[in-house]
Amino acid sequence: MQAIVFTKYGPPEQLKLREVPKPVPKEDEVLIKIHATAINDWDWSLVRGEPYIYRLLFGILKPKNHIPGIELSGTIVAVGSNVSTFKEGDEVYGDISEYGWGSFAEYISINEKSMTLKPTKMTFEEAAAIPHAAMLAYQGLIELGNIQKGQKVLINGAGGGVGTLGIQIARQYDSEVTGVDTGDKLKMMESVGFDHIIDYKEQDFTKSGLKYDLILDAKTTRSPAAYARTLNPAGKYVTVGGNLPRIVQLLISRKLGRKNMFMVAIRQNKDLAYINQLYEEGKFKPVIDGPYKLSETPGLFRYFGEGKHKGKVIITP
Repeated sequence: MQAIVFTKYGPPEQLKLREVPKPVPKEDEVLIKIHATAINDWDWSLVRGEPYIYRLLFGILKPKNHIPGIELSGTIVAVGSNVSTFKEGDEVYGDISEYGWGSFAEYISINEKSMTLKPTKMTFEEAAAIPHAAMLAYQGLIELGNIQKGQKVLINGAGGGVGTLGIQIARQYDSEVTGVDTGDKLKMMESVGFDHIIDYKEQDFTKSGLKYDLILDAKTTRSPAAYARTLNPAGKYVTVGGNLPRIVQLLISRKLGRKNMFMVAIRQNKDLAYINQLYEEGKFKPVIDGPYKLSETPGLFRYFGEGKHKGKVIITP
């Protein structure tokens, strides 16, 4: 089968399309023919080996995993002897990061617990755009942020996957939602329903004097004090990732008493049933950048890393 392979840390241009052995499912695994996958921040960090502290997870001197990718949709073509949840022919999708990597390929063998049945009406491209970013948005807004009806919500990094899915979750609570991003993403953000849009190159939302009940942050580029002055007295700040030094500051700040600041520790696929219901009701639709060919992956990683993408970058092997 064909797969995107790398053997050392470095720029995304080192990624190569190679022929590799087709995997065989272990007793608790399913073999999936992959129809679509997506680029995530985890992939961007894995390929470059940066920030360096992540190498404690990825491999100190060289990557332990040679095929990136943690999101996928596809069709099950074989099942292991102990698999009880799925059968051949089932259309599935999910975030596989709890069990491994490897979705930038034509096939993958992965633990059955990493997959969820795909709604019939949902396309494979849509399904690949959902699991990781949607769970970050859901768990950030609902479980940690405890979003309430009519609140003023701000999403920073609103033009990417978390932002374009998060706005649709916040809409279920009749929230007034402000999105922060820049460039070509701004027009797209209007189309997905943001009430207010801020170009961060023109305005710093932490210095505007406006206050919010809930901030969901996909970038984390400012200090905890800057975020704190942007919150209403009972407001909450939730980050899903971003600038590592700023995240460390945030965690220290929380230890020192800012208990209204949180970081999502994602629970993979946990709340996809909620997302599936919204999709079935016509209330949820991911923004897709693509789909692109597997052979285009190296350039697409650079495109993603430079923040030029809109919504989720989708690749179809």
